[in-house]
Amino acid sequence: MRAWLGFVTNASDLLRSIERDLEPFGLDGGDYQLLAMLSDAPEHRMKMCDLAEILRLSRGGLTRRMEGVVSAKFVERVRDETDGRAAFAHLTPKGFAFLKKVAPHHVKSVRGQMIDLLSDSEIKALGTAFAKIGSHLRSAD
Repeated sequence: MRAWLGFVTNASDLLRSIERDLEPFGLDGGDYQLLAMLSDAPEHRMKMCDLAEILRLSRGGLTRRMEGVVSAKFVERVRDETDGRAAFAHLTPKGFAFLKKVAPHHVKSVRGQMIDLLSDSEIKALGTAFAKIGSHLRSAD
């Protein structure tokens, strides 16, 4: 029960605090996650349907999520040349450069508000626990 109460009472505060540290860059946590996912993808692009699934968004939700980063020219929508029905989200060179500028500040925020407060064994336990929870939740879908 202690673990559950600790999670419920602190998780949203932690995420809000980390997100506040992204505000000077004009981003929220969802924008940052989208840019980070694309930066890790081959050729910095992903099919829109795959990106929506990873971000746990509907197609319409992904379209709304992308509005700001598309208008800032950090991401572009690209039609699949072989299948005109499919589209990709592509991290532009401008978006990649921007992410490289923001990432050190984000990492510092995450480390200062979470990682550096925990021992190696606590970090490992959290990683193991959330991997197990995530696997269970995905199998329930």
